[in-house]
Amino acid sequence: MTTRHTRLGAALTLAIGLGLLVLLAVLSLSVGITYIAPGDVLGALFQPDPLDINHILVNTTRLSRMTVAIAVGACLAVAGGLMQAVTRNPLASPGLFGINAGAVFAIVLLAPLFGSPSLTQFMMLAFAGAAVAGTLVYCIGMLGSRSPFRIVLAGAAVTALFASFTQALLVISQDGLDSILFWMAGSVAGREMQAVVALYPYLLIGFAASFLLARHINILVTGEEIARGLGQNTFVIRSLLSIIIILLAGGAVSLAGNISFIGLIVPHIVRRLLPGDFRWLLPGYAIFGALLLLLADIVARIVLIPQEVPIGVVTALLGAPFFIHMARKGMRNG
Repeated sequence: MTTRHTRLGAALTLAIGLGLLVLLAVLSLSVGITYIAPGDVLGALFQPDPLDINHILVNTTRLSRMTVAIAVGACLAVAGGLMQAVTRNPLASPGLFGINAGAVFAIVLLAPLFGSPSLTQFMMLAFAGAAVAGTLVYCIGMLGSRSPFRIVLAGAAVTALFASFTQALLVISQDGLDSILFWMAGSVAGREMQAVVALYPYLLIGFAASFLLARHINILVTGEEIARGLGQNTFVIRSLLSIIIILLAGGAVSLAGNISFIGLIVPHIVRRLLPGDFRWLLPGYAIFGALLLLLADIVARIVLIPQEVPIGVVTALLGAPFFIHMARKGMRNG
């Protein structure tokens, strides 16, 4: 149990993070090729004028973009934190589950069957591919063995397999290349609010289920033998967490494509700021994941105005040095 002082400190950290998220959300609605003052942004949200071009821009384009960035950042961070708990590997992230590779492969393979697929159809294909890849990794890595390292190897193998299939399909038919560049680079732009809302129930279910399992995760991370000694069915808990990871990461990939490193960086940062209790860590992952991706999206929009840098590039620039640092630290400790 955390002390009262620790709980107050953790609550204050979450409150500060939430406050920063609100400020960044307003800034996200303000910046772009056309700058809109925060006062006009609040007016567009609470007293929209259907004839005001700035209000139209906020409510039809930037609001959905901001919503996607928050949802995707939260999903990737929580999925990454859960995956590091399941595998007990500090370098684990949603991409390790083959989810990104599966989503892209599904789009390349099946999108031509729809002729000119809509954005919603692209998202559904990506979600289905991510779910299939994640399930395949789970079946190979977890069934018949309870070793957390087996699922890491299974994820790497499935990722390489789907990436190879995708490259082969693109070599055969390069017509599909332009349509998947968006998913390969990652972006939160161009989303229709209806398409976003359609996926929200799945994401909310994933968040709710992870919070309900927080106490069990606290036991699981102490080690396999201790968890079993305390009466926990570790296989069932790992299975449920794997399903939640697929749900959250698959939904994130279907919304924004291949955005890397959020699921790797944020859990490490949050574990330095909050107690090691998943009842605190999970909301921390969600808040700070949303915060980091929203910040990356703002940077992506303003660094090369009037052009935009793919948000996946920004997160990679942030995450690659961190990954190298973690790898070197692991080798030194080894």
